[in-house]
Amino acid sequence: MHCASCALMIESKLNKLPGVKSAQVNSATEKATVEYDCDSCDSEKIIKTVKGAGYGAQIADEETVDEHQSQHEQAIKKERNQFIFSLVLTIPVAILSMILRDESYQSKLIQTILAGIVQFYIGSRFYVGMYYAGKNKTANMDTLIAIGTSAAYFYSLATTFLIEGQVFYETAALLITFVVLGKWLEARVKGKASEAIKKLLGLQAKSARIIRAGKEMEVLIKEVVVGDIVVVRPGEKIPVDGEVVDGYSSVDESMVTGESIPVEKKVGDKVVGATINKTGSFKFKATKVGKDTLLAQIVKFVENAQGTKAPIQKYADTISGYFVPAVVALALITFVVWYFLVGASFVAALLAFTAVLVIACPCALGLATPTAIIVGTGKGAENGVLIKGGEALEIAGKIKTVVFDKTGTLTKGEPVVTDIIKHGTRNMEQVLEIAAAIEAKSEHPLAEAIVKKAKEEKIELLEVKDFEAVPGHGVKGNIKILDIGYWILFGNRKLMQDSKVDIRLEDQKIGEELESGGKTVMFLAVNNELAGMIAVADTVKETSAEAIIELKKMGIKTLMITGDNKRTGQAIGKQVGIDEVLAEVLPENKADEIKKLQTGGLKVAMVGDGINDAPALAQADLGIAMGSGTDVAIETGGIVLVKNDARDVVRAIKLSRQTMSKIKQNMFWALFYNSVGIPIAAFGLLRAELAGLAMALSSVSVVLNSLLLKRRKL
Repeated sequence: MHCASCALMIESKLNKLPGVKSAQVNSATEKATVEYDCDSCDSEKIIKTVKGAGYGAQIADEETVDEHQSQHEQAIKKERNQFIFSLVLTIPVAILSMILRDESYQSKLIQTILAGIVQFYIGSRFYVGMYYAGKNKTANMDTLIAIGTSAAYFYSLATTFLIEGQVFYETAALLITFVVLGKWLEARVKGKASEAIKKLLGLQAKSARIIRAGKEMEVLIKEVVVGDIVVVRPGEKIPVDGEVVDGYSSVDESMVTGESIPVEKKVGDKVVGATINKTGSFKFKATKVGKDTLLAQIVKFVENAQGTKAPIQKYADTISGYFVPAVVALALITFVVWYFLVGASFVAALLAFTAVLVIACPCALGLATPTAIIVGTGKGAENGVLIKGGEALEIAGKIKTVVFDKTGTLTKGEPVVTDIIKHGTRNMEQVLEIAAAIEAKSEHPLAEAIVKKAKEEKIELLEVKDFEAVPGHGVKGNIKILDIGYWILFGNRKLMQDSKVDIRLEDQKIGEELESGGKTVMFLAVNNELAGMIAVADTVKETSAEAIIELKKMGIKTLMITGDNKRTGQAIGKQVGIDEVLAEVLPENKADEIKKLQTGGLKVAMVGDGINDAPALAQADLGIAMGSGTDVAIETGGIVLVKNDARDVVRAIKLSRQTMSKIKQNMFWALFYNSVGIPIAAFGLLRAELAGLAMALSSVSVVLNSLLLKRRKL
């Protein structure tokens, strides 16, 4: 594709296909994202439609990522070679016509041949593009260049063989040469814009050393299957994701976490593909291979994001849709005014007509948004901020309120038992024994802390029957102790109140004191009588307070939402400096709280772990899901933070603001260039070939401006 008009034409054709729900075509990445009904459409019809419009297409999958990179490199070489060949042929034409001013028949004949090769060999692409554009009842950049250069060449041809007059072969030849130069430069800088994916792919190991049938062998990375035992030696890249089964080492996980300090790995620990083993040797069992690995998912995120459009792109698309026909009309008006009204020579009118056609190409406008998104999302990926698309990237910069989930987001999500309070005849060990038995069937992080404490104390877990989880409140179940059955309740005050369990005033005060210290208190009732309390504390992440401070500096209001009681919530909120705490909110009610905040018209972001926070993440204007090492495929959030670091919320918003700023700059300069360039060309103040050079450089300047994003700090 040569410009935004090409992308719009293909997009229009695809959207008209029966069964296609939506189609987006990105001229910068040369990719189409198509959503369609499989019953009435298929990939073959889509590819056939694209080919019918004069372009090529293939399914983008894992196999085509490397292939696309290779094709892009070949395209750069082809543009370079065509430019050099065109320049070699054009220089003699320019010398004969512009320097020597040789108007002899022999000189004209030489120019006819040399310029003709440039016109119909190098410039054949423009005629092909114009043919398909005409066939599709539209016009694009190829149309403008083909008409402009043909006017100059065929007029010169007429003055060589039919009528007396000056020839302008150099205009056509130089124009095509400068356009091809622009395309070469544009291809090179576009390659730099999208090099994030190339870098990510370069992180992957090419082979793996595995053990099969008792033998150690080396295989290609794509031949590793789930369950394989992989051997890793010092200094080697870990080929796929897995779990250590033998050995001990330290691993450089900076690719995932951004932390340069190596992480110790022992039996049972998880390892991530593309990270680097430092000192020891170990074996691990492959748990995720191919497209399921962390690296593959990151690449998928970046590719998807770079292939989508931001809502702001609609403005550029609307302008581009009318732009080329309007330019052709302006060029014709220019010719008519110069030739018929001003009384200028046919040559002067023709040159002004050509200059208007060429200088007004919509390439720069078409590249304004996608190139900035490519650089922005690529930079995000390098910093552990995975942005799913242009829409999420644009919304992030408009966020005025950020709501954080507590557990696993602001806190580490690794709570520990801090206090065990006995009540009545039972001792502390019995309280822990009963609580651990019933919590062993729960998946809540607090349950894990209690079970872990029981294992540390070497307490055997009792059998539980009729287990029931009460979301947001606690758990219930039956336990047998010495063949006697007991009805167990374990949870918060609300569970006790609903079950008519009496909590004495002094026990309430003990619970309140613990909660004031940021601890979560759970009450244990046996046969509906209070038997004890267990307090659990979740440590606040070291980076949470820093993230809140930065958000406040940016003028963003911060809230924390939690199912904990108000005292515990307020204690944690105070530690991190949060503006407001929404406590005792059940998982299913979190989305309602987000909706209330949105009624004021503010853009709200929800930051959570993507599990029980899914409804709230979906309700928010922007869902930001905290990744947990390898679990980055969280579908609900528009942004995924791989490093599980609250400071990356700040980075995501900063990145959005920087990217949107670049897009607006690009669009302004693209429109400004055309607004100034067209009148200059129309008044005959700019030669057509220089107009071609200016047009080419405008596209390059837009991409270079987008590349400056790489230097901005997050």
